[in-house]
Amino acid sequence: MTMSKSMLATEREEKSVVVIKCGGSIINELTDDFFQSLSVLKQNHHVVIIHGGGPDIAETLNGLNIQTEFVEGLRKTSDEVLDVVQMVLGGKVNKTFVTKLFKNKIKAVGLSGCDGAILQAQQIQDGKLGFVGEVSHVESNLLYSLLEQGYVPVISSIGMDENGQLLNVNADVAAGAVAKGLKAERLLFITDVKGVLKDGELLETLTVKEVEKLIDEQVITGGMIPKVKTAVSALSSSLDNVYIASGTSSFCNEQGLIGTSIKYETKSKECNDERVVSNI
Repeated sequence: MTMSKSMLATEREEKSVVVIKCGGSIINELTDDFFQSLSVLKQNHHVVIIHGGGPDIAETLNGLNIQTEFVEGLRKTSDEVLDVVQMVLGGKVNKTFVTKLFKNKIKAVGLSGCDGAILQAQQIQDGKLGFVGEVSHVESNLLYSLLEQGYVPVISSIGMDENGQLLNVNADVAAGAVAKGLKAERLLFITDVKGVLKDGELLETLTVKEVEKLIDEQVITGGMIPKVKTAVSALSSSLDNVYIASGTSSFCNEQGLIGTSIKYETKSKECNDERVVSNI
């Protein structure tokens, strides 16, 4: 039986969207607990996954003796580098991820951001980065269609401009754009730890000022610093929950999510907007 537009709208309203970002370094480390948590999450939510693939891209570039460099944290992308990015992200990494989901009985469809012009992008015009883009629009209808059929779209962070030029898009940025485009309830950054930790214990409630203090005190260090900063920067009045969770242990059970969430809150009209880190 074909679902009517009203039925599709009802289904969309009943299940909120959760966008999950997985970096290339964690994909090969995802455990059975991660996929079990994903299955639990999917019972009551639509799920979209955005992924990068930095380590695999670097390995392939090295193997082909192609030189590359980073400018302000973004990979400078020449024609030659772009070919490798497209091949690795849209091919090896994406299909490996989809296969893992299938083996764990989760229906998934692998896509590049250029498929169906999902990630419409504009090239960053600074002359330093080459074919690197920023997302200007997310084509949500295709994603909603897949979600309503029970699929998890798995999207590699490759965008395309209005002329059909492919662009390398930072996966964190792509995830934030997709979350906003789908009016997601939550955006999850999957890492190799449960969240923000102090003395081995999960910190459940933090203001942004406290986060900055913990960075100064070297409690938040290393790779967690850009994760926290990226999570905070993704917050807005329309995306008020960004979450840092683990890909190597359970991040969701019947009681809810396990980890550290970052919540955007407005106390009152008289007060300034405040971004708060708290446990969901």
